[in-house]
Amino acid sequence: MQRLLDIMRDLRDPDHGCPWDCEQTMESLIPYTLEEAYEVADAISKGDMGAIQDELGDLLFQVVFYAQLGQEQEAFAFDDVAQAISDKLVRRHPHVFAQETVSNSAEVLRNWEQIKRQERSGTHKQPSSLLDGIPENLPALMQASKIQKRCATVGFDWKEAEPVLAKINEEVEEVREELNRDVRDQSAVEEEIGDLLFAVVNLARHCDVNAESALRKANLKFANRFKNMEKLAQKQGISVENTPLDSLENLWETVKSTEKAKIL
Repeated sequence: MQRLLDIMRDLRDPDHGCPWDCEQTMESLIPYTLEEAYEVADAISKGDMGAIQDELGDLLFQVVFYAQLGQEQEAFAFDDVAQAISDKLVRRHPHVFAQETVSNSAEVLRNWEQIKRQERSGTHKQPSSLLDGIPENLPALMQASKIQKRCATVGFDWKEAEPVLAKINEEVEEVREELNRDVRDQSAVEEEIGDLLFAVVNLARHCDVNAESALRKANLKFANRFKNMEKLAQKQGISVENTPLDSLENLWETVKSTEKAKIL
């Protein structure tokens, strides 16, 4: 770890460091940090342990980079970051590091949110809303889930999935109404589709499904099927670009049937 910190310091040396690294700011690093986090997720989804190790190193480097910038600004250093997260983990796990007891993970999560609220109320910036502190630049599905979870802590939530399904059906009808208007209002269509997506995230949450992960898997499944459809079309001597939709749908169903046969 010390070697990595020393390398980072050398990269930022104004006289002998790397010009690119010396030009970076916390703001300029944001896109790279997000990219590295997604690359970790991709490696994990593929089950490639070597790639996971490599990508985690890239992500760790991002943390070290921010810490170096913080030290240069005399705001914080890497040790401060490590100390802060260590203190937070101990504070938020009283059932491990103190005398509190819990019976299941759901109780752990409730206590976690309660401790977080206490932490926010203890800062000099008193939150004016239960929803304060949710990052605005989170992926939209993740942000929706966090908003819903916060509201659920005060009871503003359905108790089961069935009413959520009814809400989804309601939102689908509202989208249909907007699409069937004589003069389409695109902003209204966008708003109703947004409401529908928010309701679907709510359903995922009630079913203990991570909406972000579920959609990523659906994306991967669709992409793999489409690629297999392209291969099947090529074997039949046809091009997907010049094939009618009904023929493409037949190819698609053939691919799906092949997948089911392999499972069975």
